[in-house]
Amino acid sequence: MPNAAGIYYHAYEGAGGGKHPPVVLIHGAGGHHLYWPSQIRRMPGLRVFALDLPGHGKSEGRGEQSIALYAESILQWLLAVDIHRAIFVGSSMGSAIALHLALNHPEHVAGISLIGGGARLAVNPLLLQETSQATTYHNAIDKLVHWYFSPQTAEDLVQLCARRMADIRHSVLYGDLLACDSFDFSECLGDICQPTLVICGADDRMTPPRLSQSLSRSIPGARLELIEHGGHMVMIEHPDLVASHLLQFIQSIPL
Repeated sequence: MPNAAGIYYHAYEGAGGGKHPPVVLIHGAGGHHLYWPSQIRRMPGLRVFALDLPGHGKSEGRGEQSIALYAESILQWLLAVDIHRAIFVGSSMGSAIALHLALNHPEHVAGISLIGGGARLAVNPLLLQETSQATTYHNAIDKLVHWYFSPQTAEDLVQLCARRMADIRHSVLYGDLLACDSFDFSECLGDICQPTLVICGADDRMTPPRLSQSLSRSIPGARLELIEHGGHMVMIEHPDLVASHLLQFIQSIPL
């Protein structure tokens, strides 16, 4: 994977990918680019970039404790790879970063898709406490994996996520959760002017559907897709369906 501005990223160029603005995938707390299945990383006819945020995956740094600082790192990456305007697709914490970019740097944002997001992302205090220490980190992972998936999800997929999360430094995930906990855009969603697609799993226990429903009501012109038998990791649980919704949305954005 290439590196620019300290960020590693996976790049895909579909045939005719120059027609639409490039798509930038932003993973959630404690994640990396492989949390986006290949169906989404390689959507046909598009240029798609899946990032490892600072401190995550193969990227440099120790992570951040602020949505604004993560957004700034993406702006630096855009400059380094010579992309002026993109469509940002964010999962969970990534959706908060996408919202921040849309509101504070609209000139760089052609559209946003918010997956498992919310105007606020308050974090359970026990989860913050357990991720703050290496000795209790495994307890936090157990809780997160339990909350991440629909009861309908295959166990092997759940266990794969558990193994990936166990490899993350507890300090990085702790910082991500602090960033989420301090995020609150509930008073300014009406100022978003970009085309917006909201996606949520009907069984999401981390960011319940009511949060996505509120996003779609508060953002002018936003569209909501609620996916049955999907949890917080709906893009992993139903990659083909999520990719289809994203592709239709992206193709609908005026050129």
